[in-house]
Amino acid sequence: MESWHGLLQKNVLDRRRWRTREELHDAIVFWTGHTNSRRRRQRALDKLTPVEFELAFTNQTAAAAA
Repeated sequence: MESWHGLLQKNVLDRRRWRTREELHDAIVFWTGHTNSRRRRQRALDKLTPVEFELAFTNQTAAAAA
């Protein structure tokens, strides 16, 4: 959890000065949902990132259909 907070600090909070809390909130939500979560390996996906899992699943489905 500490490393996650460090990444958030470096990649969002320290990037610029935020005018409103809402602006900062939107930046944190975007970073968490679109940037960090897509690259983080997930135990439920067999230690793959969501992108890697989707590519593997798509390739398996295409191979099974052929």
